[in-house]
Amino acid sequence: MTDLGKVDRAFFDRHVFSNLGADRDDVALGPAHGVDFGLLNLDGTAVAMATDPVSVLPDLGLARAGRFALDFVLADVAVSGLPPSHLAISFTLPPEFSDEAFAELWTAIHEEAEELGVSVVTGHTARYAGCSFPWVGGATALAVGDPADVIRPDGARVGDDVLVTKGPAVEATGLLTTLFPEQFDLPPEALSEAQSRLDEAACVRDAMTAAAVGGVRAMHDATECGLFGAFNEVADGAGVRLDLSTEGIPLRPGVRETCEYLGIDPWAATTGGTLVLAVDPDATDRVVSALESEGTPVGVAGTVREGSGVVVDGETVPHPDVDPSWAAYEELTRRAEE
Repeated sequence: MTDLGKVDRAFFDRHVFSNLGADRDDVALGPAHGVDFGLLNLDGTAVAMATDPVSVLPDLGLARAGRFALDFVLADVAVSGLPPSHLAISFTLPPEFSDEAFAELWTAIHEEAEELGVSVVTGHTARYAGCSFPWVGGATALAVGDPADVIRPDGARVGDDVLVTKGPAVEATGLLTTLFPEQFDLPPEALSEAQSRLDEAACVRDAMTAAAVGGVRAMHDATECGLFGAFNEVADGAGVRLDLSTEGIPLRPGVRETCEYLGIDPWAATTGGTLVLAVDPDATDRVVSALESEGTPVGVAGTVREGSGVVVDGETVPHPDVDPSWAAYEELTRRAEE
């Protein structure tokens, strides 16, 4: 098990996958390492489900932090191709978090959920000693729809085009430069560009846009371990090989400067908000056009081929062992507290 971040595949296979409770016929897709959601088939109705921590970063401002937290919870079901529809959410708040502060946070979550058509069904809200930001709870999101509309995480097929939105390290760049601006010795314009990446660290609307076009066969939100992790998870899930070129992948302003300053690999750094899509070549132009019409940068990175693994710019790329963003966050926090 890694010291920071999600468990690796070996840990998952040994301790989690072999112990999944009762077998039920209505579970169409159960837990798998690197897979965003599970799937139920209830008398012909598909229910995609995903659970994530609730991460609230008050330094972003509570309204912005609330939207950021909700979008990350909803992303894992949005990539199923079904629009997120229901939410169960639990808050385990530190004792000093005031009623007024919670009201500001919750109002932002409510407004974002309302705009996305998501209804809060149940939850739990309490203050407990020993709890602290940013990890202040957990949430389960659902997306309900027609089984024929589900985009399975293992759906990539040989011959598909691989599309990537936004590019590497969008989340890491935007988040770290926004939380610790005084720690970055960058030109003001570069710092401002880097901070603006945080507004791109959401993909629910992008996933819904792409799914509505049709022709998307797999869709994955590139979070921990970044794009190199996401590429491997898409390939492993479908039992295929991805042949890719970085020239076809967007690189957003401020990303290179931020990652070079921190000494981290942008391709392994967390990049929530970036999607990896396997698309029927006949639909590629339509998907690209739909995303670009919404202001989302997207590129054709390569092709799905027979075989296994991921090849980027002619070199085999394994799944990163650990996301370098976590160590960078810890170091920046330490410096800020000195």
